[in-house]
Amino acid sequence: MKTNEERLNELLAHLDSLDHIHVDEIPQIDLYMDQVTTFMEKHLGELKRYPEDKVLTKTMINNYAKNNLLPSPVKKKYTQEHILLLVFIYYFKNLLSFTDIETVLSYVTEHHFDTDDESSLAEIYTKVFSMEHGQMDRLKEDVKEKFEKAKETFPSGAEGSAEPENAESLQLFGFICELAFDVFLKKQMIERLADELRAENPPKKKK
Repeated sequence: MKTNEERLNELLAHLDSLDHIHVDEIPQIDLYMDQVTTFMEKHLGELKRYPEDKVLTKTMINNYAKNNLLPSPVKKKYTQEHILLLVFIYYFKNLLSFTDIETVLSYVTEHHFDTDDESSLAEIYTKVFSMEHGQMDRLKEDVKEKFEKAKETFPSGAEGSAEPENAESLQLFGFICELAFDVFLKKQMIERLADELRAENPPKKKK
């Protein structure tokens, strides 16, 4: 059985191995749906939890379009901007409802999708992900702090503390709870912001 320190080191190594899709990796030519799903599988496949999972399917793409998360394709083809939005949706979908994702994406979809605006969607995407490295460093430090806090909360070896094997299990449980609570609070903040945005800019009814 792995020690908690080994688990932590593997988690940190996994974080170091992650990367996002860069704009210059996306084909400049428009793609059919099958080509889009193949592209996403190739570039985001390492983020899947299980090998049999799919990063993106035709049904998912159709649902995103039906729920106003993604503009309709042009002559059944998807542009680079469609793929950029699909990447954002991929990161949001396990955390937010379709309604919240539509709200969060609505401004960039309305003002920076398929426009001649000098601040293109590709530029916005690049700037958003330019924050990734700093965020990743802060995340790793935060994860290590949570790990140490769990060890302090459930010490082993001292008088009145848990037996070593039991302490190890309690420390892991405490660490998982700390991570989960962090995600829960951040989800609460995002949902609150989405509610405010939706109240300030009610979604337009389909014609």
